[in-house]
Amino acid sequence: MIERRVLADAAWFKSSYSATQDACVEVAMVPGVVGVRDTKNRDGGTLVFTSTVWANFLTRLKAGH
Repeated sequence: MIERRVLADAAWFKSSYSATQDACVEVAMVPGVVGVRDTKNRDGGTLVFTSTVWANFLTRLKAGH
């Protein structure tokens, strides 16, 4: 199980495509782990994925799946 505390000091960012939007997510990356959270509710929880799972998700997303 991946623990959220590995993301405690990570730098969070959101896509440049959503620079003027409020309804988006932020992503933080540390070696081996990616965290995703709601920009409007940063304390509301974090989804945590391995880097491999996140890379597979992005590949499928870019392919239109």
